[in-house]
Amino acid sequence: MCGIVAYIGNREAYPIIIKGLQRLEYRGYDSAGVALINKAGKLNVYKRKGKVSDLLDFVKDEDTSGSIGIGHTRWATHGEPNDVNSHPHYSQTKDLVMIHNGIIENYAAIKEGLTKRGHTFLSDTDTEVLIHLIEEIQTHENMKLGHAVQAALKQVNGAYAIVILDKNDTNTLVAAKKGSPMVIGIGKDDFFIASDATPIIEYTKNVVYLEDEEVAILRRGQELKIRNLKDKVITPYIQELTLEIESIEKGGYDHFMLKEIYEQPRSVLDSMRGRLRAYEGDIKMGGIVDHEKKFEKAKRIIFIACGTSWHAGLVAEYLFEEFARVPVEVEYASEFRYRNPVIYEDDIVIAISQSGETADTLAAIELAKSKGATVLGVCNVVGSSIARATQGGSYTHAGPEIGVASTKAFTAQVTVLTLMALHMAKVRGTLSETRFRQLCYEMEAIPSKIEEVLKLNDQLREIAFIYKDTANALYLGRGVSFPVALEGALKLKEISYIHAEGYPAAEMKHGPIALIDEEMPVFVIATKGANYEKVVSNIQEVKARKGKIIAVVTSGDTEVKAIADHVIEIPETDEFLVPLISVVPFQLLSYHIAVMRGCNVDQPRNLAKSVTVE
Repeated sequence: MCGIVAYIGNREAYPIIIKGLQRLEYRGYDSAGVALINKAGKLNVYKRKGKVSDLLDFVKDEDTSGSIGIGHTRWATHGEPNDVNSHPHYSQTKDLVMIHNGIIENYAAIKEGLTKRGHTFLSDTDTEVLIHLIEEIQTHENMKLGHAVQAALKQVNGAYAIVILDKNDTNTLVAAKKGSPMVIGIGKDDFFIASDATPIIEYTKNVVYLEDEEVAILRRGQELKIRNLKDKVITPYIQELTLEIESIEKGGYDHFMLKEIYEQPRSVLDSMRGRLRAYEGDIKMGGIVDHEKKFEKAKRIIFIACGTSWHAGLVAEYLFEEFARVPVEVEYASEFRYRNPVIYEDDIVIAISQSGETADTLAAIELAKSKGATVLGVCNVVGSSIARATQGGSYTHAGPEIGVASTKAFTAQVTVLTLMALHMAKVRGTLSETRFRQLCYEMEAIPSKIEEVLKLNDQLREIAFIYKDTANALYLGRGVSFPVALEGALKLKEISYIHAEGYPAAEMKHGPIALIDEEMPVFVIATKGANYEKVVSNIQEVKARKGKIIAVVTSGDTEVKAIADHVIEIPETDEFLVPLISVVPFQLLSYHIAVMRGCNVDQPRNLAKSVTVE
């Protein structure tokens, strides 16, 4: 959940670390801190509650020199956000400092033992406990720091990505990870460490992704050395990043979220590129070609995901059942992993995650693998933990998504899942050739139809102004549009802090209708399709109770237009592909409402982009 950055080399470390923290601030922004060793060998630690900008103001007149350092931006787990709980944290002697992403689950027991042995703690964090333990082992066992880290990590339960700086060794950084992401950039004469590649890409494209229970020793002027907790030497596998620096800049937009909404025609197209061959009537997906026999014989598909990715899984449930005629279950990964789920060897489990690092989803993957199921992944980040943990799958090609509220990742996920559903239908022979080709051609047209929706931005801004001060909102949809209602409500909650709920339109009468009055905006997906007349009836029920109707309709609709307070016309498409288009107006409405309310759109309170802790 937190963001970590570190540098060792011949350049000034502070500018590299600060820029990296700014790029990682989507991972956490409760507090930020840095530790640097200057040329005289003095260790300087600066940390502050708040954002990276608050840290910048705090250190503007301080000594930030040095060519080795570590930095951290925090999303609080243990201990409230304040200066003391901010990272980096000292060891008992203050010779060592450490930054940490993750949770040490047995920290309380370790802390109790350390306290009895004379340790004094300044913070409420599990991180401080771990660095005290590492130093105690280093001192008592007369070990080198790397070996002390190995020994200490054998005693802890939980997840971690850590980097340690020793004021008595200005030429070495020690890093380790388990369950939290860590990437090491290999420069010409320097090393970079970060939670993801965004702080590194400006300096090098050569990276090593640490695997779980690996400890890396980064020494100035030497090659990278990696050992696991069993002291086995690991040969670093160097990969080349395909990420481009332009993709992680705002590009003239006021916010990353707005930029990412407008990137959707391209990201949807990129997620289809090379896979969808409408003219040939074919779909080729390299990551699942080895599992076609499994798809042909599968008796059940299980999707595991969290948040917006779970909504994408719900859309996929309708698509796989309609096209491939296979039963589907969609599970919250956080619930799935703590049940004793019934999983068969002929099940296909598909994990969905933007970051590819979601802790609950990773744990659910391991559970499914232990039961013998075929486990595939759909994620956006090449080389991520989920991509490495699964047996196959497909990358989305949304590009980096910096805004905490997911937008283009959702449509990219739905795009890939739609292709997978069509591919499975082809393998199983459950769609006619005519229907299959029709859907392929409709898919090809989706990017241009999203472009048409984006032209409605001014209209959507006007609607947003009318409802920016509402306290509650209801989102309704039927069939494959029900998950879009959930996603629309989530976007409004996430970035504007307005209470909103998504419901199946027919379920409104079973409770939520009691909330409707003249102050309640009700957002409805009422596009043409099998459920159209039923949705119109639901709209009439809302109007009878003086609710305000904002309806997303198919272009040219007159029936809903006659009764709704506002209509948002989107291009016509196959009803099973509507979510790829209808979600875009809800993204823009939420964005504009949040901006008008003065909310931090890209970094909404209490949220972080990548949930790498339970």
